[in-house]
Amino acid sequence: MQKLKIDLENCYGIKKLNVEFDFTKCQVAAVYAPNGAMKSSLANTFQALADGKQPIDRFFPDRVTACSVVDESGAAIKPEEILVVRPYDESFGHSAKTSALLVNATLRDEYERLHADLDATKAEFLKALKATSGSKRDLEAEISSTFTPTNDQFYAALARVKDEVASLTETPFSSVEYDKLFDERGLSVLNQEYSKDIIADYIKKYNELIDASTYFKRGTFNYFNAGQIAKSLSDNGFFKADHTIMLKGGGDVQIKTEQELKEIIQKERDVITNDPALRKKYEQLAALLEKNADARKFEAYLSDHEDLLPYLTNIAALKDLVWKSYFKANEDVYLRLLDQRQSTEKRRLEIEAAAASERTQWQEVIDIFNDRFSVPFKLAPKNLIAVALAKEPMLALDFRFEDAGESVSVNRADLIAGLSTGERKAFYLLNVLFEIELRRKLGAPTLVIVDDVADSFDYKNKYAIVQYLGDIAEDGLFRQIILTHNFDFFRTVNSRGIASYSCCFMASKSSAGVTLYPAQGINNIFVNDWKLNFFVDEKKRVASIPFMRNLIEFTSGDNDPNFAKLTDLLHVKQGSAAITHGDLDAIYNQLFGGDAAHSNPAKTVFQSIDESAAACIAAAEGANFENKIVLAIAVRLAAERYMIAKIADPTFTNAISSNQTSRLVRKFKKEFPTETAGIKVLERVALMTPENIHLNSFMYEPILDMSDEHLRRLYQDVIALQ
Repeated sequence: MQKLKIDLENCYGIKKLNVEFDFTKCQVAAVYAPNGAMKSSLANTFQALADGKQPIDRFFPDRVTACSVVDESGAAIKPEEILVVRPYDESFGHSAKTSALLVNATLRDEYERLHADLDATKAEFLKALKATSGSKRDLEAEISSTFTPTNDQFYAALARVKDEVASLTETPFSSVEYDKLFDERGLSVLNQEYSKDIIADYIKKYNELIDASTYFKRGTFNYFNAGQIAKSLSDNGFFKADHTIMLKGGGDVQIKTEQELKEIIQKERDVITNDPALRKKYEQLAALLEKNADARKFEAYLSDHEDLLPYLTNIAALKDLVWKSYFKANEDVYLRLLDQRQSTEKRRLEIEAAAASERTQWQEVIDIFNDRFSVPFKLAPKNLIAVALAKEPMLALDFRFEDAGESVSVNRADLIAGLSTGERKAFYLLNVLFEIELRRKLGAPTLVIVDDVADSFDYKNKYAIVQYLGDIAEDGLFRQIILTHNFDFFRTVNSRGIASYSCCFMASKSSAGVTLYPAQGINNIFVNDWKLNFFVDEKKRVASIPFMRNLIEFTSGDNDPNFAKLTDLLHVKQGSAAITHGDLDAIYNQLFGGDAAHSNPAKTVFQSIDESAAACIAAAEGANFENKIVLAIAVRLAAERYMIAKIADPTFTNAISSNQTSRLVRKFKKEFPTETAGIKVLERVALMTPENIHLNSFMYEPILDMSDEHLRRLYQDVIALQ
């Protein structure tokens, strides 16, 4: 952005404003705006644009609003390119965006790749388990709760049984359908006391039959084991290689195929399961399950897998066996996952250690703040590593309030409540620093609207702000418009080289709208302008009178006769009307040296004051420093002439030695209480003129804040009284 063209109409109190800022001259424009002129209104307008909204006129919503803010190419400024820095906004805090300042991109990318690879293997493993188990449950939670006390220790659960899975030679339960076997409704029926008795009787009889079996042996070789052996031999090509097996007790029968082995196993199983006594026990249990509609599916599955019934006396132990069978059936991906988890954890710890020791932009912002700003608190991140690696989006801050060598941790609300206005604003400004540094990190071109951000700060913090604004000004990403009603701050922004003189403006508000004029008198207007033009510009000559009076007061004191004579030019005294420009020249030359003279030394100064005031009434709009002082002097003199003539008491008037205008107003109100219109005008004179006249060369902000238009109107109202 090289130029910014602003054309506004009826925007938050700005009736009209048309201005162009040329950032090729300076990346910062500074605008001094008296209170009520346009500062907050312009900030509100840009805030609306930043929020993607159309500016409005809050008090006159029916007025047609026009808003055009474009760059040199005519392109409208984008909402994301605007940052409005308010004087104070308690709700403005660090966010997930500003927390990104803690992120170390290199470490974060490696961290994310590390976990992405692990997550991919984990997904592969869980997919394989789902295929084996047929389960639709949360397998991570199921596995965790099977092997650990809670349901959120998935990797700990896997690692705990690694050796046990490795020792398995078979997977007797890998064909179990998990959700059907571990059906909670069916298991709840089995958990009843009567059911437990039936199961116990069933198991007792079942064991008797196993012990009498030709082929099976209790605890070592049962139906499940036999089935697994048959499948394993077939899968490994045992029978295809023409090998045969012989079972103990089977005579000389050689088994040549998997099918022959399965048939022998099935016949032996049938002998057991068809035993009348065993069937009776099972039918009693089945009857209980069939009574419960929710348990019927469980009973149906159990009827096809009756050999599982003996294991159901200890559900936890059965789950243990089933999951280990699933793991063994998927041993390759199971071991890969565990190995990858181990290597990932090792590198994760290394990355987190590196992240903890890394200096990021967040710490740099904190250092800037702590080094430059004076506040009674310190900040530290609680979850620095998690945010630095983008594991968590939001930074949690620890606030340490410090006093007399002691510190205590406090929450944000208590901290804010305990801070002064300036300290709260400093904390707010810290969050502004985060926002700006984030935009710097992202390389985002930004127009920063600074709305009196230094207001209410002590001088140390005020200069800290100036220094930071200077830092921003050196970054080509940013353009700034600094708005302020504090002339000292305005002057400092210029003197520190942040905004050059050509990019400093003063706002003037009239009934027609707001106009920005090139700044005048930022640095010692008396020495750099009025003194140089004392003998050629009548208005600047008159405006110099209070400055000369103050200089004499500072150097010689208020007993100096020249101080008294200049005072007589600011009030209607006995000898005031007779003071000539020759008298004024003598005072000037005595004060500054030289022998220059006015073109008409015999002319009275009062005559020039009246003539200059008339010229001010017709002058164009502008900052008009000298016009304001001339008008203020002329207003007071005209008001005093009027009151002295009306009161008509020379004894009273000549006895006044100080505060003459206010004493005359009090006397006038007492003598003429019914002249309410005149009293109102005179009270305005007493209110508006003193600070505009009794000013010095160092502090003359009051006259800047006074509207030129108000003084013109007041002068005309005073003249009308006469």
